[in-house]
Amino acid sequence: MAEMSPALRQYLLITGNYWAFTLTDGALRMLVVLYFYQLGYGALAIAMLFLFYEFFGVVTNLLGGWLGARLGLNRTMNIGLGLQIVALAMLLVPQAWLTIPWVMAAQALSGIAKDLNKMSAKSAIKTLVPKDAAQAGQTLYRYVALLTGSKNALKGIGFFLGGALLSLLGFAGAIATMAAVLTLVWLSSLLFLKAELGLAKNKPKFSELFSKSRAVNILSAARLFLFAARDVWFVVALPVYLASQFGWDHWQVGGFLAGWIIAYGLVQALAPRLTARTDGKTAGKHKGSALPGRAAALFWCGLLALVPALIALGLDSQYSHVWLIGGLLLFGALFAVNSSLHSFLIVSYAREDGVSLDVGFYYMANAAGRLLGTVLSGALFQWWGLEACLWVSSAMLLLTLVISRGLPEEQEAQ
Repeated sequence: MAEMSPALRQYLLITGNYWAFTLTDGALRMLVVLYFYQLGYGALAIAMLFLFYEFFGVVTNLLGGWLGARLGLNRTMNIGLGLQIVALAMLLVPQAWLTIPWVMAAQALSGIAKDLNKMSAKSAIKTLVPKDAAQAGQTLYRYVALLTGSKNALKGIGFFLGGALLSLLGFAGAIATMAAVLTLVWLSSLLFLKAELGLAKNKPKFSELFSKSRAVNILSAARLFLFAARDVWFVVALPVYLASQFGWDHWQVGGFLAGWIIAYGLVQALAPRLTARTDGKTAGKHKGSALPGRAAALFWCGLLALVPALIALGLDSQYSHVWLIGGLLLFGALFAVNSSLHSFLIVSYAREDGVSLDVGFYYMANAAGRLLGTVLSGALFQWWGLEACLWVSSAMLLLTLVISRGLPEEQEAQ
């Protein structure tokens, strides 16, 4: 570490913090879904447990970007880690206390923590990439893709970890173990993460919370429906469907979803290579070195929009297992490229001074999409089943495609 550049050391520290947080976040999500399904809760009731998690994510991203610009991203990241420890501790109560309101309150804290941590990590990358270096844009894209992809791979491991810990240690034992490990990470972050990271030169006013950039606003709207389209069938409907229709136990559900998200994260990390030649004339001129823009966003979103509809059609056939599993794998790969591409575009579009303001606003839209998708996932599945969730997902992706047409041309974005 001593021989590395200061920027690289900070990048590795930020990534390590993000990784540790993501493991507990993924494990906690799977623990709550499986544990409360085991207790007899329905799909809609389980979805309601995450209502405040997603709602406060919307608020946190909006305010968190402003706080990051005023206080420094190191502080907002450490606050996020600390709040996650408190959220875990709230679940270490007797089973009789684990009522829906109590768990919703704990999930609210976890949602605040998660989005403070994510906003801080994504914003900090832009401050660490030298602006005058050759291929700075490509370096930024690789850094964003690596952070995003590795985070989702670890979130998948967290899903598996949640199912495994629930089987081995029980709910309370699993929560206590995660809280202890995350406390050690938090103490290390307090000691080593650089102060004043991402601090704006001019303190932004509260009125500057909403982005004035047309590109950021359009991308944020597209992000909202992109993530709603994923979560409308993935968050509650899919794990409950696998458990109820396929008869899978905790290990199988957690293990499969873990493998899916790990593969999803690996594809995200490879996104710079996959999108290099999908941006029309620009990609042709630079032979794979061009940065992606509107054309790439439209191309990959168009492909993704077809998948949920195909899965929904396949569920009526005698090979429904094959359609669901195969379609889920294809959806994961295409969604990973879309997500990584969007993550790069927002960091690219964001202003230099006070980058967390634009990134925070964008991830507010991301959280709003997750909130919408989570609520619809439980409601649609309980009332009309998985097929309805898939058709709504496809419709949302078509809306994402329409919105993305308003993104600036690649040359304008640079």
